[in-house]
Amino acid sequence: MRLKDHKSLCHSLGGPFGSGSFGLSDFSSPLSRPENMVHQTIASNINNANNASNKIKPMHHLLGSWILGSFLVLGVFLLSACSSPEKKPTPQTAITPPKAPVLDTATAPENAPTVLIKPKSRWLLASWSDLPGFNADNFNEAWVAWRQNCARNLPNTQRLCADVRRLDGQPSALQKAWVMENFQPFRVEHLNAAAAPSNGLLTAYYEPVFEASRTPRPGFEVPLYGVPANLKARSPWFSREEIAKLPAAQAALKGKEIAYIANPVDAMVLHIQGSGRLWLTERDGRRTQIRLAFAGTNEHPYQSIGRWLLDQNLTKDATWPGIKAWLAQNPRRTNELMWRNPRFIFFKEEALLGAEALLGPKGAMGVPLTPGRSIAVDPGSIPYGSAVWLSSGGPQTSLNRLVFAQDTGSAIVGAVRADYFVGSGDAAGELAGRLKQGMNAWVLLPR
Repeated sequence: MRLKDHKSLCHSLGGPFGSGSFGLSDFSSPLSRPENMVHQTIASNINNANNASNKIKPMHHLLGSWILGSFLVLGVFLLSACSSPEKKPTPQTAITPPKAPVLDTATAPENAPTVLIKPKSRWLLASWSDLPGFNADNFNEAWVAWRQNCARNLPNTQRLCADVRRLDGQPSALQKAWVMENFQPFRVEHLNAAAAPSNGLLTAYYEPVFEASRTPRPGFEVPLYGVPANLKARSPWFSREEIAKLPAAQAALKGKEIAYIANPVDAMVLHIQGSGRLWLTERDGRRTQIRLAFAGTNEHPYQSIGRWLLDQNLTKDATWPGIKAWLAQNPRRTNELMWRNPRFIFFKEEALLGAEALLGPKGAMGVPLTPGRSIAVDPGSIPYGSAVWLSSGGPQTSLNRLVFAQDTGSAIVGAVRADYFVGSGDAAGELAGRLKQGMNAWVLLPR
């Protein structure tokens, strides 16, 4: 899944409920990614005590007189005490506990439109109770991705981003209450679908991790290249087959080798995902991890090698393990299969230091992706930077959470369509390879 031609279709808000989302306008994007694949009530039982009656018997007159005198003395003492100046208690500041959000108490403003039309979708005014699982999400996790949004420092997001920074690390209930006070949900629908217009498709993508070598050696002979000097944007370059065969293409790539990996299928995975991580054994024996970020493409269309195997009735398993198994049985057809996808990706090396190692590569919006909280979208439907409530249930996973539209790709097309960034490594890759299920989306638009 994909970093490809992503002309930003974001628009400036220009006021409440304008054409953009989160006040983000005209994001300039880096090169595209290739297409893929509690207010708590405590119940308590109070037992009523039985009423007790005290029976007072008549007393001796002398005792009554003594009691009367005692009361007179006590009264004089109390009157004397009352004449003393009264000490005023030191006032204390009242502490108001944060209110947990209660669904549907935040109503839509009177001027909120009921329908917003976008180039590829329509947004219908919704209520907070429409959002499945809204009160169960941990907003602290989503705040990591929101901080990345605010790293763009656009003028029309300054007020909201000041609040985002102020609420960073605060209880999830406070963050949620702020969202409900400052945003309005709109359900995203297809423009022309007559039946189930809000239903869409969710897939996933990830950042693969492979062993690699700086120099070619037995077991590591498949090169990964940087951008050749004569590559021109939006101008077709040599195809994948031509790169393997033609001396001119090989000459242009000489010296552009970043690293070598073991398997051509692994190289194809990197090309399709558009980025990845490599564990390198350096010449001095040190082990380091680097990121290969998307840097360019030969501008040929993507073709699925798994789809080709299925169409040729060569396999019934078009997953990456299935493709590898087929190649193990048909090693002489490796090039034939690889060349079915003419698209070729070039990379750039990036260091992985500190917090950067916890985040993903940069998406089309130009900010690092947050595992589990970033999605790729069609910007004609949902602009970059939008806060989105994503709901999806299926055999692979169940999701009800706040995410952010921070990426795109040529395979991510349509009104209710998202590609969910699941992180890096093998476990993420397994989920990304299997996830293909229905979804619904609500854009949270600033009030």
